[in-house]
Amino acid sequence: MKRQILVIGSGGREHAICKKLTESKYQPHVYCAKGNAGMVLDGIELVDISEDNHQGLIDFCQKKLIDWVIIGPELPLLNGLVDEMKKNHIKVFGPTKQAAMIEGSKDFAKQLMSKYHIPTAIYESFTHYDEALNYIKKQSLPIVIKADGLAAGKGVVIAQSLEEADKALKEFLLVNPFNSKKPKVVIEEFLIGKEFSLLSFVNQTGIYPMEAAKDHKAIYDGDKGPNTGGMGAYSPVSYVTKEIKEQVVEEIIKPTVEGMKQENLPFEGVLYTGLILTTDGPKVIEYNARFGDPETQVLLERLESDFVDVIESLLAQEVPSIKWKIEGVTLGVVVSAKGYPETYETGIPLPNMEKGLNILCSGVKSKEKELVSNGGRIFLACGEGDTLSLASQKVYEYLEKHELNHFYYRKDIGRKI
Repeated sequence: MKRQILVIGSGGREHAICKKLTESKYQPHVYCAKGNAGMVLDGIELVDISEDNHQGLIDFCQKKLIDWVIIGPELPLLNGLVDEMKKNHIKVFGPTKQAAMIEGSKDFAKQLMSKYHIPTAIYESFTHYDEALNYIKKQSLPIVIKADGLAAGKGVVIAQSLEEADKALKEFLLVNPFNSKKPKVVIEEFLIGKEFSLLSFVNQTGIYPMEAAKDHKAIYDGDKGPNTGGMGAYSPVSYVTKEIKEQVVEEIIKPTVEGMKQENLPFEGVLYTGLILTTDGPKVIEYNARFGDPETQVLLERLESDFVDVIESLLAQEVPSIKWKIEGVTLGVVVSAKGYPETYETGIPLPNMEKGLNILCSGVKSKEKELVSNGGRIFLACGEGDTLSLASQKVYEYLEKHELNHFYYRKDIGRKI
């Protein structure tokens, strides 16, 4: 039976989710609210309803007889869209408002880890600038300062000096750029090691981890400069062995999901665990309550199972059958506006991207029948190779063939481990 499916969100992650759903044997009609103009090229129907218009989305689901919904971004989750859809008997894949707090508050997440003995960096939380600065003065540098609420991947500063730390504290606690009701910072010890992400499907029957992925948050090559929403990713990750993955599941993800149950906040959906492999073993850097971006774009390329079957099994509280590609590496490079994550121009025409790689759009819109830039991160070019090096080479050769002088992308994704 043909499905009617709604995906909520507008970025590259949602483009990847929608595109994977369209490839299903069920040939579903996939809607995306609001989506972006680049999705239309893959047969996805855009819906002009914003993600914060909960009643509008519910009315649309009821009018179109939507079978089920996937929510991509964090804000609708934290604003309780899952709860409202469930009250209206709409099937929806994602955590409740309270369970999404694992992403919405870093302080909440750290308290959960502390209570359930989940390995993470030593930390303290502060709401007062003076107290936070005095604490930092007694710690060794570098030190990590995180804004407590949602910050779209940009609320983390690794301070190398007291001056940098002071600037970050003033920004997060006094300026309050993320408009928190009560600004708070989490200050953590700086952990040394190799980072990776492990996303897991979670329902009442269990935890189903995906393959490990490696994101690149910093804007410049060599992981320099301010954090962004992510400038590229690849999967699998050579240093995340089967044993390490099993250790993460047993010592981190299972206790996290079990801890949420104990707190009467059962988690269902995709749990994103950002990790670092230290000399003491893997430790948690952060949690997200949804698919990561840009990890999703490379991970879904590696999913061999029918994505509709996977989500429907999870929604039915059944054990899903999930199969991943065993061979090769999948890698994606984000093309952004020059100046991102600070100020940047929009309205720049995109070159004609012929087929050859999977192009997943984020910050684009249609203007006079052509695609133009409409955000900081514009699209991700995704390709595969037998090795990390070959996958990287394939994507960069593709990008170099196109007129991208008015845009920016990192040149080192996958070129160092």
